[in-house]
Amino acid sequence: MADFKSLMILVGDLVDGLGVAVVLIGAVYALGGYAHRWREAGAYQLLRQQLAKAILLGLEFLIAGDIIRTVVVAPTLVNAGVLALIVLIRTFLSTTLQLEVEGRWPWQKKP
Repeated sequence: MADFKSLMILVGDLVDGLGVAVVLIGAVYALGGYAHRWREAGAYQLLRQQLAKAILLGLEFLIAGDIIRTVVVAPTLVNAGVLALIVLIRTFLSTTLQLEVEGRWPWQKKP
């Protein structure tokens, strides 16, 4: 059982690392695109959208890493409460970022 928990800790850390990598690579990509066309109309808005998309995807991986570690490694009531708070904050961030990117709430129909 200790080997399984160690493996799940490693998996959770790898998923977290992937989330951080997605944000970093997405930021570099967005900034590179902005540097290439910074004089064009709408370049700044495109930068914000691309950066927000990278952050959204990275947040999903970070939430997955937290869930893996909490559910598998240390499933206590306190850890579940902390996880719930983390997921709530990250869901709020994801929702507001999606509003920023798409210009509508997630539950609204596409125009």
